Amino acid sequence: MEYLIWALALLSVAVGVLGTVFPALPGTPLIFGGAFLLGWWHNYSIIGGPSLIFLGVLALLGIAIDFVASSLGAQRVGASGYALIGATIGSLVGIFFALPGIILGPFVGAFAGELLAKPSLGQATKVGLGTWLGLMVGTVAKVALALAMVGFIVFTLCV
Repeated sequence: MEYLIWALALLSVAVGVLGTVFPALPGTPLIFGGAFLLGWWHNYSIIGGPSLIFLGVLALLGIAIDFVASSLGAQRVGASGYALIGATIGSLVGIFFALPGIILGPFVGAFAGELLAKPSLGQATKVGLGTWLGLMVGTVAKVALALAMVGFIVFTLCV
C-alpha cells in the first residue's frame, strides 16, 4: 500500500505540473493534493501542518493567477465579456490541437469573441493579443509557482 500511495502522490504532482500549462487541469491544487496525500499517509510526520499550509497558500495563489492574469491583460486593452469567454473556450479547444492549439487557442478565442461584440478588426486584434499576453504571463507565473512547490516538497522530504 505504501508504494501505491507514493505512486498516487507522485502522479498527482506530475499531472499538477502539467496542469500549469494545460488549462483543463487544476495544476497547483493537484500538486498540493499529492503533498497532502503523503502528509496524511505518514500522519503528517514527513510533510507536516506548517508545510501543508504553506503549500495550500501557494496553490490558492496559483488559482488566483489564473483569474487575475487573463483579466488584467484583457482589461488593459478594453476587452468585452465576449472576448474573455472566447479566450476561455479557445484555451479549452486548443488542448485538442497540441502545443500550437494551447498557444494560439486563447488568442483566437478572444479575437473571435471581441469581433462578435464589436465588429472592428483592429480592436479584436488588440484584444486578442492583450488577452493572450495576459494568459501567457499567467502561465509562466504558474509554472514558476509549481516548480517552487515541487522544490519545496522535495526539500521537505529530504530534510
